[in-house]
Order: sequence, then C-alpha cells, then structure tokens
Amino acid sequence: MPAVATLPVTPTVGQRFAALDQGQRMRLALGMALLVAIVVGGLVLGRQADWRVLYANLADKDGGAVIAQLTTMNVPYKYTEGGGAIMVPSDRVHDVRLKLASLGLPKGAVSGFELMESNRFGMTQFQERLTFQRGLEGELTRSIQALSSVSSARVHLALPNQNGFFREQQKPSASVLLSLHPGRVLDKGQLAGIVHLVASSVPEMNPAAVSVLDDTGKLLSTNPDAAAGVDAEQLQYVQQIEQLYSRRILDMLEPLVGKQNVKAQVTAELDFSQTESTTETHKPNQTAESGAVRSQQLVESSNGAQPGPPAGVPGATTNQPPAQPAAPINGQPQTLAATGQTGAQSTANNSSKKESITNYEVDKTVRVTKGAVGVIKRINAAVVLNNVPATDAKGVTTSVALTEAQLEKMTALVRETVGFNADRGDSVNVVNAPFAADKTQGDEVPLWRQPEVQELARSLAWPLGTLALAALVLLGVVRPAIKALTQPPPAEPTEEAADVATLSAIENDQPERPLLSGPGATAQANQVSASEKRLEDARKLTRDNPAAVANIVKTWMNGEAPA
Repeated sequence: MPAVATLPVTPTVGQRFAALDQGQRMRLALGMALLVAIVVGGLVLGRQADWRVLYANLADKDGGAVIAQLTTMNVPYKYTEGGGAIMVPSDRVHDVRLKLASLGLPKGAVSGFELMESNRFGMTQFQERLTFQRGLEGELTRSIQALSSVSSARVHLALPNQNGFFREQQKPSASVLLSLHPGRVLDKGQLAGIVHLVASSVPEMNPAAVSVLDDTGKLLSTNPDAAAGVDAEQLQYVQQIEQLYSRRILDMLEPLVGKQNVKAQVTAELDFSQTESTTETHKPNQTAESGAVRSQQLVESSNGAQPGPPAGVPGATTNQPPAQPAAPINGQPQTLAATGQTGAQSTANNSSKKESITNYEVDKTVRVTKGAVGVIKRINAAVVLNNVPATDAKGVTTSVALTEAQLEKMTALVRETVGFNADRGDSVNVVNAPFAADKTQGDEVPLWRQPEVQELARSLAWPLGTLALAALVLLGVVRPAIKALTQPPPAEPTEEAADVATLSAIENDQPERPLLSGPGATAQANQVSASEKRLEDARKLTRDNPAAVANIVKTWMNGEAPA
C-alpha cells in the first residue's frame, strides 16, 4: 500500500509555549518582567524634574502655609534632609515665588512698618514707641537683605528716650548682624554703605555708633577715627602701581627679545601721609605812590598873642579888628604892621602847626598747601633678559649673550618707561642671563579626568546603563526563551523510518577487523563491541517486525531509495 504524504502543521505560539518545560517558562516570564521594569524605570527617572530650593529656613507656621498653598496650586514639592528647605521643580521656582508673594507668603519673615497698622485702643506710649522701633528695625533688615551678598540680617536699635530737661542727650546706636551667602564677602565700600544706611535712617545717629558683625562674631565695621595699622586699600593701590609699571616694561621689551625672554619686577614706595602747610610772605616796603593807603590823619594847630586894649589915636582906623596874619605854615613868624599904626605900637606874634600821618597797607601773601596722598617716593625696577638665539653657518642654533650696547639701550628704554628720576633715588637694573630650561612638562590631564568628559559621563551614565542592562536581560534571558518558543518541535520518527535508520547504520558500519595489540587495542575493542550491539539490534528488529524488514530488503533489491 503506497504511503500518503502529509503536510506538516505549524504549531501556534500557545502550543509552543505549552511545549516548553517549567524552567524555560520561568526564565521567559522573569526576563520579560525585568525588561519591562527596566524600560519603565528608565523612562520615569529620565523624565524626573530637577529640584531647586524655593524657600529655606522657614518657620513652622510659614512652612505649613506655603505647603498648603503649593498643594492648592498643584505644584509638586519635597523637603531636603532635615526639612530645612522646600524644593520645587527648577522650571517653576520663579513662577511659584511670584504667586506666593502676591498672596503675602511667607508672612513671618520680616515685619516692617505694617506693625503700626495694628495699633489697638489703649496702647501706652511705651508700647507705641516699641512698636515703632520694631517696625524701623524690620524696614532696615529688608533693605540690607536686598544686597546680593547678604543671606539674612538682623538689626538692633538702641533709641534712648529724649528728655528736654537734660542738657546732654544720649545719642542712639545700632548693631547689625549679617549672614552672608557661601563664598561671598563684603568689601570696605559695601560695609560703609550699610553703616551709612542705618545711620541715615535714624535721626542724630553717628555712623561711628553703628557696629556690623558677621555670623561668626567677627566685627566687620571699624571706627574711621581709630588708628589702623595697614590699610588694605593702600596695599591694593601699591600693587596696582607695581603691576602697571611691570606691564609697561614687558610691553616695551617683549617685541625686542621675545615674549618668554624677559622678566620684570617693580617695587614702588608711596607716601600716603596727609600734610598741610601754611606760608605767610612779607615783601619790602613800597613807594608812597604805589602803596595802598590804609589810614590818613591831618592835625593843624595855631598859636598867637591876645589882643590888648585899643591903642593909638582914637578914630575909625583904630577901631578896626586886626587883619588875619598871612604867614607860611613852616616858616618863621613875620611881624605885620597895620596900616595907620604908629611905630610905638607893635603887632602881635602869631604861629601855627600842621601834622599829617598816613598809614599804608603791609604787603603780605598767605599760601596754604595740602600734600597729595599716594605720591610716589621711589621706584626700583629689576629686569632680567634671556640670551638671544643665534644660528651659525652650519645651522646650529645657540644662545648668545647681549652686548653692552644692547644692554645700555634697553636700560634707557626701561628708565624712560618707568619715569626714572635720580633726585628721588630711583634705581633701574637690567641684567642679561640665560634662563634655565623647564624640563618638567606639565602633566596633561587624561581624557577620562577632564571635567567636561566627567560631566558628559554623568549625564549619559543612567541612559547607557539602562540600555546595557536591558540588552543583557534581552539577550541573556528573553532571547533564548523566545528562540526555543519559535523553533518547531522535533517530529516523532515513524516505525519504518526507525527501521531504515537502523539498517542503514548497520550497512554503513565498518567490517570487523582482527583486534591488534597495541595502544589502540582498547579503542578497537570498544568499536567491535559497538558493532556487535548494532548487529544484535538489527536481528531483534527482524524478529519483531519481519514485514518491515522484508519491505526494506525489497526496496534495496529494486534499487530504490528508502522512503
């Protein structure tokens, strides 16, 4: 009876999954679960927002109000370790702060003059004055915290009660405690600004009565009237002057000898003393025509005899009063004879005196000279020049020292550059010497230690690690299970195919050979026993299924290939 060919039936995925053993099913389920968990975790952690501090060091009341408002606004938040700060996503920090500020949160940070709005009925004068003082302290605290370097501040005011019965009133004073941001410092100008801000906000407060401290207890403000040893600003100014002259020297000599072939150092001595002098100069007396009259006094006096009884012949002529004498001022008195007088009658002697006193202004010059601060008293410049390279006829490059003429020219250039003045004791020294070769090359930072590469590695570590772990799970667990699931199950051999395979094995078996002694005797003995076992299997097949064996032999005799 001819054999009927049947088409193979492809099993479904469920059948293939059912054909797997329990271990393969467990590995497949575990691999799929791990792969899904890795993908989900990577997506969630990759999309996690960057958190920034919204508010720090809040009171419990303010912190609760802020959190309640964040919950109402549907803004995610979390605490730092210890609950010292409230954090929100970085892209919403400024938006949330503005919205909370419009709602008056946080409320209990600093209170200013709004405390005066809650004055209750029956408040005493002391309570009102204390409330005003607290409001002024709060306003000053807000102003100081507006500085970029200040993290927080506290202001304490001492406002004495003014009494009109006291002749000397006590002046107010203030103390300021500052907490700076990490890495920030206040320079002298900023401290002076804070001191004057506080002093100008309180009537009759002297800036010297304001004390500024940091959070470590260090006194930052100093009394300007107190004698300070070394002024930082003066030292900084001296360094700036020295660096300026050094830079000038390098700019002048580098084009001549090379950029790395010159070194210059300048030491400047400055005078920061403040001097003031007054000079009064008197010039010689000038002539009366060119002098300025300060005061003038004129004194005139006359001296004469008293008139006696009328003498002479009675009549009209003798009854006339005597005439005014006409004598010179500084001359001798002259005797005047009246007309009609007799020789026996003499005229009275008259005299006069005239004095003139004139005072002139004294020529005087008063000159007040105030010396400048930071005047250069002396400059010392030291310059070292390297040997210049020279190439001989054979092409060998060597270093050659500078000549005396070249050194003199460069010394003259340096003197003109620094403004050399021999009267004040300036000195300029230019020396030529070979520079020592720097054999120690700077160790290059390896690529894996560069900050840019490390930052890139940190940013890519999580995505790449997630992909690597997912690939490991996929290739090591999921892929073998899926491969075993997709492979078709092995077909069960039929009885005839098994017989054909058995007889073919017997037919292709090697003939028996005599067992030889030697190293391979054991292997040959094993091979003979295997052949005998196959022959015994063929005999058993013939006894159990003679029809199949007869069919196989018939096929061999007809020359057909076994089915």
